[in-house]
This record gives sequence, structure tokens and C-alpha cells, in this order.
Amino acid sequence: MRIAMASDHAGFTLKEEIKLFLQNQGHEILDFGTSNEDPCDLPDHIYPAAIAVAMGKAERGIFIDGVGYGSAMIANKISGLYAAVCQDPFCAQLARSHSNTNILCIGAKIIGSGIAVEIVNAWMTTDFLCGEEKYSKRVDKVVAISENHLKPLPIVK
Repeated sequence: MRIAMASDHAGFTLKEEIKLFLQNQGHEILDFGTSNEDPCDLPDHIYPAAIAVAMGKAERGIFIDGVGYGSAMIANKISGLYAAVCQDPFCAQLARSHSNTNILCIGAKIIGSGIAVEIVNAWMTTDFLCGEEKYSKRVDKVVAISENHLKPLPIVK
């Protein structure tokens, strides 16, 4: 799977660890930076990565900042993106299975690399329960809200 990754300076080290884990699992990573721990502005990296997912250049995104919420706020402003901040593997499983998220946001100041890898693994290996009507119906309502208020981006093949 092709995954867009991005971080700010607070998430750089954890992003690099997770990137290596995912590459070792056979995933292709599109890295939108940052490329070091020098102070930077989160939107400069998260926004282009989010656009890549929205346009179909990547199937999913994993964004890492200090606490995860900044990345989620940016991603959730873009049509077709459904971001969740997850701080444990259980929440990551539910974010995929119940909500069909396509963006995972992690807070590097909140969790360490060991649990972060477990969160990523849980999120990457959990499928949406699309066959269960209650989850499909709920997700369809969220998609409808997005379609009513956000402008879709062109899909790039």
C-alpha cells in the first residue's frame, strides 16, 4: 500500500521509526517531511501529504506531531479525508473497523515508539466492517456531511 507520511519537528524521530517499520512490511512511503528536528510549521508538511491522499496518490496517511490533534484538524478540513487521533491499538482498530478512517494521527509527545508501532500495525491491518449495516450507515452520514460542505479534489491516477 502507498502511504503518505508527514510530521513536524516534534514528530520527526517517531515518523522515521514508523516509516522504517512500514517499509519493512512492504509498504511504499511518500514522505512529505519534515526532514529533521528543526522547528517548522505543521501545515507545511501535513497539508501536502493530506492532499496526496485526497487526490488518490496514496491510499492512506499517517501524520505525527506533538499530540496528534493539529494534524487531524488539518486533514479533516479536506474532502474525502477522515482522520483520527489514536493513542492505543484498541482505538486504532475501532477507527478503522467502525469509522473507516484513512488518516491516522499520532502524538509523539504522548506515546513512545513501541506503542506507536503497535497502533500503526493495528490500524494498518484492520478492515472497515462495511458488511455491518450500523457502521456503514454511520459512515455514510459522515460522508454526506463532508460532501455537503467540502469541495472534492480531482483524483489523480
